Amino acid sequence: MISSQVRAGRWAVAACFFTNGMIMGSWVPQVPLLAQRFDVGEAMLGLLILTLGLGAVVIMPVCGWLISHTNSRAVLRGSAVISAFALLLVALAPNLALVALAIALFGASIGGMDVAMNSNAVVVERRMGLAIMSSSHGFWSLGGFTGAGLGGKIAEALGPIGHASVVTAAALALLSFALPRLLVERQPQQASSDTSPKVRFPSNPGVYLIGLLALLCMAPEGAVLDWAALYLRQEMGANLATASLAFTFFSGAMAVMRFMGDGVRNRLGAVTTIRISGTVAAVGMLAAGASSNPAIAIAAFAAAGLGIANMVPIVFSAAGNQPGVPSSIGMSVATAIGYCGILVTPSLIGFVAERTGFSPVYMSFAVILLVVVLLAERLRPADFIATQPSPDVPR
Repeated sequence: MISSQVRAGRWAVAACFFTNGMIMGSWVPQVPLLAQRFDVGEAMLGLLILTLGLGAVVIMPVCGWLISHTNSRAVLRGSAVISAFALLLVALAPNLALVALAIALFGASIGGMDVAMNSNAVVVERRMGLAIMSSSHGFWSLGGFTGAGLGGKIAEALGPIGHASVVTAAALALLSFALPRLLVERQPQQASSDTSPKVRFPSNPGVYLIGLLALLCMAPEGAVLDWAALYLRQEMGANLATASLAFTFFSGAMAVMRFMGDGVRNRLGAVTTIRISGTVAAVGMLAAGASSNPAIAIAAFAAAGLGIANMVPIVFSAAGNQPGVPSSIGMSVATAIGYCGILVTPSLIGFVAERTGFSPVYMSFAVILLVVVLLAERLRPADFIATQPSPDVPR
């Protein structure tokens, strides 16, 4: 029997996923606006995106350590409030130097929130004895769909500051519901017998391999998030509202599949689900890169979203269920490595795309996704949710 408190905690963490996705989706229309405001090309945009990624990757292990010494709810509350204002700071920044600092803070707050909400989702999974990670990421995708889909029209009507102000207000409204209802785990490892609370990297090599797989799964997502709008606008002549639809449909397709994902994964198992999903995603990315028409490219990105949808949640569940590794530490290490794919790799894409265009870049991701298919067996720990001891029960 699942208590009302646990059910409330499940919806609270879902709201956090939605909010995080909405803020990240709202970043999509801000990218071409940044290029217009400061008259910069893909290479400089790549450097700015790199600061976003570096802010996230630097803070993620710190948040993992904080969670292991406090709890995921406390870290999630703090990082979520900062995230709500971060995009507005980017829009308000008057020059490139301050934009870079604001983007780094944006990345750090989003990244810290990501580690904390994924760790909290593991708490909920174990309390419920059911997989909820795919549907939680479904709420993230639904948030991304909302942020990117509405963001292009709002940004065209209100400009970057007006758009970011709307995002901040919406985020604060959602968080006022979610943050008081989050579940909290006790941390028995902080007993008085623990005389050396040191930051340690896990010795289990499986955590780092799973982090690498997370990177390979998330790199295509980052490429669509940061560059698809510019790809459609510059190479296919689409307007801003149409160009934003690439990530909108990509994220919407992910949301639909992720809400189905827990049932699919419970029926087929993590390994088979990864193999099927990775193949579909590879075909979609190949078609998106080969297209010369915005409508076809948008449809291909949607197909890729269907495939990628359940890959990242399965990877994160595997990271949080590694034998002998606390879920918060395994999650933070795998998330930090994985987020190099969504937050750091896209900065390199800018340098490559300035010389080759985006088409070959997107086609190359088909090969990357097939590597994950070949290594799918490594993600079998994602099936062990119910057999792991709950992190909020002293042991």
